[in-house]
This record gives sequence, structure tokens and C-alpha cells, in this order.
Amino acid sequence: MEIDFDKKHLKELYRKGKTKNKKHRLQPNVVKKYIQTIDKLRAANNIEELYPIKSLNYERLSGNKKGLESVRINNKYRIEFKTKKILNQEITICSIIDISNHYQ
Repeated sequence: MEIDFDKKHLKELYRKGKTKNKKHRLQPNVVKKYIQTIDKLRAANNIEELYPIKSLNYERLSGNKKGLESVRINNKYRIEFKTKKILNQEITICSIIDISNHYQ
């Protein structure tokens, strides 16, 4: 999949492993898992390839987050994103929206 980042700090976390924005700093082990999870999304050709990877726990969200999808970084955090397929091509674009604390 092609990966697009909705927010600057998400792109910085992926590319540099850290962000200048103090509000969005995470523990090093969470950042490492975030990068690994984004790499798994990038390696997949489409969403269906994520289903067998049980550690990601892929799901479509409902309620006030309807229209978003998520995969787990770890037991506490998840990546929220939107996907769209480009017609006439087999390209899926995954737009990373946020990292959320799953239990807040």
C-alpha cells in the first residue's frame, strides 16, 4: 500500500523515530513498534492481506470513529487510518490519521 500521513508528527515519528512536538512524544518501544506496524501496512498490497496477521488486530471502527480503520501497535496503542482504492488500478492508499490510546 502507499502510505500517506495526515499529520506532520506522525510522519516524523516514522521517518526519524522521534518528533519535535512534545505533546506527541512516545516511549521508544512504542515508536519502534509503530515503525514496524507502518512497514507491515506498506508491505501489504491491500487490506485483505492484513487479516491473517493476528497481532495487528485489524478492525473497522464504529460509533464516533465510523469510517476509520485501525491496527494495533501494542496492547495500549493503535494506529487509526483511512484507505481508498484508486479505480482502474490495484493501488490502495492508506492515510494515517492518528495514534490513539485504545483505552482512553
